[in-house]
Amino acid sequence: MEKFFKMGARGTNVRREIVAGLTTFLAMAYILAVNPKMLANAGMDAGGVFTATALAACIATLVMAFTANLPIALAPGMGLNAFFAFTVVLGMGISWKIALTAVFLEGVLFIILSLFNVREAIIKAIPSNLKKAVAAGIGFFFFFFFFQNAGIIVNNDATLVGLGNLTHGPAAVAMIGLALTAVLYALKIPGSILIGILVTTLIGIPFGVTSVPANWTPVSMPAAPLLFQFDFSHIFTLDFFAVFFTFLFVDIFDTVGTLVGVSSEAHIMDANGNVPRVKQALLSDAIGTVACACLGTSTVTSYVESTAGVAAGGRTGMTALTTGVLFLLALFLSPLFLLVPGAATAPALIIVGFLMLKAVTGINFNDVTEGLSAFITIVMMPFAYSIAEGIVWGIITYVFMKAATGKAKSIPVITWILFVIFILRLILTSGA
Repeated sequence: MEKFFKMGARGTNVRREIVAGLTTFLAMAYILAVNPKMLANAGMDAGGVFTATALAACIATLVMAFTANLPIALAPGMGLNAFFAFTVVLGMGISWKIALTAVFLEGVLFIILSLFNVREAIIKAIPSNLKKAVAAGIGFFFFFFFFQNAGIIVNNDATLVGLGNLTHGPAAVAMIGLALTAVLYALKIPGSILIGILVTTLIGIPFGVTSVPANWTPVSMPAAPLLFQFDFSHIFTLDFFAVFFTFLFVDIFDTVGTLVGVSSEAHIMDANGNVPRVKQALLSDAIGTVACACLGTSTVTSYVESTAGVAAGGRTGMTALTTGVLFLLALFLSPLFLLVPGAATAPALIIVGFLMLKAVTGINFNDVTEGLSAFITIVMMPFAYSIAEGIVWGIITYVFMKAATGKAKSIPVITWILFVIFILRLILTSGA
């Protein structure tokens, strides 16, 4: 293992990598519960989607482990599954088989783009300060998303958001878990984030947050996946293209943001601020997307929850290998893993969000053309509820400020191309 993953060179070991992989898995295991429920709204069999979700996550994560040697796990993405079910199928009236076809073709195009280094070029085109801002922005996004997920922050008609009731339910459990996890981490207790998740899960039982069903058993047999359920009859329609493009756009920039953010937090970026073996990492994502479509689930993407494993010490593909194997085991141990409530994983990822904010200290705010674009990147991620949108508006701001202040020659060609694409997208979507 050491010879293949080179753990010693990255200052880690097998035990630490396994703990990190388990931590990552527990942080993102909610997708096994959420994705089937989400896609069931589109008329898909929940059991089949569960199997597809676990298998697709396993395949994509193992490819990441063995080809890219990065501590990054992949699974069907939240947001993209909601778009799949509620916008495409229920909103546009497109069948789930046609939607799966769009996911499949998107994945095929991803593979082509990755092989010809187009996606790699996109990552390298993001300025150094913006890469640091992406990591910090994901941190802020974590704060907002998981505070909301735990009920600490709730909807408010007058102010959009407000403080929830912290005295009972998920919010109370999450606050207790946050205090516990923060103290354990501050005391440098090995496996503190994982311990926090497990103990918070137990705390959730008397609060009624962790639900243990009657006649509960930790083992179950998986249902058959929805293999090759494609419909190519509408691929030349305008609606199909719109769906295809949305999947393509969001997946590209969510993945880019995650790779940059996780690699930055793990301190494994090279001297020029580039993600190591990025071509292989992007190809893993592309292969995972094709696999998920063939198995019967929505688009696979790199998970920002991988930072939980990084915070636990994960630095190599051994972390991803562990996570991938656990997704495979989850096919048979789903009742056990699904006991972990969102209130138990939220504290861990809030701590991770705090840790990712350290990237802010490396941003040059003295140069307004650099600092403003970084600031826009950071704040747009939580406020637009999208990592991709943070990158989009950061690059738009960067190019505009550089060009407007006579520094257009310093802007790489690829960055200019991204700027034009983003502006065109803005014009087209605003007119919709």
